[in-house]
Parts: sequence; C-alpha cells; structure tokens
Amino acid sequence: MSSRVFVARIAGLTVLDPLGDRVGRVRDVVMTFGGSEPRAIGLVIEVPGKRRVFVPMTRVTSVDAGAVITTGLVNMRRFEQRAGETLVLAELFDRRVQVREAGEEFTGLVEDIAIEQNLRRDWVLVKVFVRQVDGISSASKAMSRLTRRRSGKTRLVDARDVTGLHQQAGAQSAERLLEEYDDLRVADLAEVIHDLSPKRRAEVAAAMDDNKLADVLEELPEDDQVEVLAGLDTERAADVLEAMEPDDAADLLSNLPSEQAEQLLQLMEPDEAAPLRRLLTYDENTAGGLMTTEPVVLGPEATIAEALAVVRREELAPALASAVFVSRPPLETPTGRFIGLVHTQKLLREPPQTAVGTIVDKTIEPVGVEAPLGEVTRQLATYNLVSMPVVDDAGRLLGAVTVDDVLDHILPDDWREARHDVRPSDAPATDEEVV
Repeated sequence: MSSRVFVARIAGLTVLDPLGDRVGRVRDVVMTFGGSEPRAIGLVIEVPGKRRVFVPMTRVTSVDAGAVITTGLVNMRRFEQRAGETLVLAELFDRRVQVREAGEEFTGLVEDIAIEQNLRRDWVLVKVFVRQVDGISSASKAMSRLTRRRSGKTRLVDARDVTGLHQQAGAQSAERLLEEYDDLRVADLAEVIHDLSPKRRAEVAAAMDDNKLADVLEELPEDDQVEVLAGLDTERAADVLEAMEPDDAADLLSNLPSEQAEQLLQLMEPDEAAPLRRLLTYDENTAGGLMTTEPVVLGPEATIAEALAVVRREELAPALASAVFVSRPPLETPTGRFIGLVHTQKLLREPPQTAVGTIVDKTIEPVGVEAPLGEVTRQLATYNLVSMPVVDDAGRLLGAVTVDDVLDHILPDDWREARHDVRPSDAPATDEEVV
C-alpha cells in the first residue's frame, strides 16, 4: 500500500474487491479532527444505483494510482455523515486557511491533502497542498477561480503548520465540489447537497448558475428549498424561480410567507409570474395544483417533423416529451379549444409531413382543473399514461399533469429525505446489507 495518498488523486478511482470485481468508485474521504491529530476513518464510495456507502479505512488493503482494493466486505447501508465527521472533497477543498511556515505566515486555499499510515496503522493527515491567496486585488477577485489558481503560488506544507482546516468562519468556494460531482444526474447531486451542512449548501448554491440551481431545487426536500432560496439575494431568487418548472416554482412559493412570495412574484417577468399566480389559486391535491403550465402544445396544422423537433429538445423533461397536445390558437396556456394529444411513439410511425391534427388520439379524455388527485392517478394508471391534459370548463388546455408530479404527492411527505432503506443503528445488519 502506498505510504502517502493524496485525496484528489484517489477521487473517482474504482474500488475493487480481492477478486478484482468492481464494487464502486471513490466519492470522498471522511475525516475526524478529534484526538491528537486529524485522521481519515473511511471512504465514501458510490455503488451501483448511485447509492453512497461508507467503507472504513480498516477494510482498505491497497491504494494506488489505478484502484482501491478492499477486503470485499462492504456494508450497503446508505452513508450518513455523523457529528464530528468532515468530508474532504465536499467541505475541506477550497477552504481558506492560515499557514505559518519557517517564520512566514500567509493565507491559502486548500487544493489537496495527503494522508499517511502511522505505526498504529491509522491514516492521519500529514500534508496540505495550498495556493497562496494573500494580496489578491479586487480586479483579480472578479476573475474566474481557475485563473486565480494558475496565477497563485502553490505550497505543500505540513498539516501542523495549517490552522483553520476544521473551523471555517468565512465563505468558502464550491467550484471544486461541483467539478467532482459534475457527472451526477441532478437528482443524485441534490442528494449530495441535501447531506451537506446548511452553510455549505448555501455556498454550493452560490456557485451554481441559475438553471442548474433551479434543476437542483426541484429535487430537494421542501425545507432545503426554502432554506436555499432564503440564502439568495431577492433578485437572484426571482431569476431562479423563473428557471424552474412552473409547478415546482409554485409549490416552492406556496411554502414561503405570503409577503415574501408576493415580493418574488413582483420581481419576476410578468409573463413568467402569471402562470405561477394561476397555479397558486388551485388546491395542491387537484389536477390544477399538480399540473405544469408548459406542456408541448402545437396547432393541428403543424407537421410531425415539427413536432419531433420540439420533443427532441434536451431541456424538455422526458414525461413532457412523451406527448404533443394539439389545440386551437393561442398555443400558450390557456390555449384555444383543446383537440387531443399525439403520443411521441405515434409520431415516429407516421410520415414527417403529416399534420399532427390528422393523427390525434381522441380516446384520452382530459381531466378538469378541479379533478381530485385520486381521479388523476386512476386515469394515468388505467391508460398507462405518463402525462394527461388538464382543461377548464370551456375546453381550453390549461396544462398537463405528469406521472412524476403525481408520485411526488402520493409518496410520503419526507420521501426525498427519509432514509427508508436504512435500518436503525442498533439493529443488526442483514445479509443483504453486506456484500
């Protein structure tokens, strides 16, 4: 086993069992700062299914440039960070620290740390790789973080010469964390962010662009959504709400104090705020409260080629891309009279120049805006649908309910945060939990 290991170099490495079979890959290193010296107590690895689990360092038999080898016994309970534990990639990288070395003192940003086994076979923190940031001008601060990295002087210093690793008072950059998790799907990234401390969540939110933050907010529990939005300045909060799906944005607004919600609506563009105001008037357990106001809507004269071009858009959610809703003008909700829908699968079987109005499926009855959740759920299940049109009394299309929104409402309220697959800590592990 290597005598010294740099965390940044093992992040992303494949984790193998003694037979060479793949167990997962390294996502982070868990450290504790209690005792005489900081030590690494285990790895967070990602196993199939995007589950993050904990592997104690006592089960790590080898670490090299190509892989991490374990004993093969991995507890498959989902990792949950405990009090007193620190995640190196998530919480230490980019942290501002003070370094005193050979009579010189300077401020640096942590870019890597090295751990090493001592005589007791504990993995302890021995070196910190920092980039000096003293004397950065205001103009330099406006530059990208990558530019500042290249221009700053780097040092590999002894851990005992560094203060501020464990206690961080000021703001901390989060670009490095987001780089490490760039390959995750939004829902999995949201789970990582949910597990962070409130302070770190705010820093990660500040580092994201509006569209990425909007996507992540849609996947977070309600309490986290409110907390993150409250940490943004008001104008940016309004911009992020505009980037969210209307139904998710309306749900988030409904969890805010009415005065704050109205302030944000006032700051939004009128055409972005209008559908949210409509959605907020409906009971959350009705079709109106469940629906999104932005399904794919085309006129009957539009061709199949045009329809396929629309549903092919990358930013369109799969559930909304499953069908095209056909109506009379205007084609933005509330539309003209709703005619029917065309499933995307049907579009793929017809000539490209065929008008969508000629292949409309009129057997799918739309639901009224006041239809209760139970009725909507039964309709989706009965006809094997992933989306369903919602109309008003005049037959105008108001929006569409998608199956993911229905699942959001029929699952337990805390389904995003509750660890339903985690046994109580005092219960014995089952055979299924250890592989």
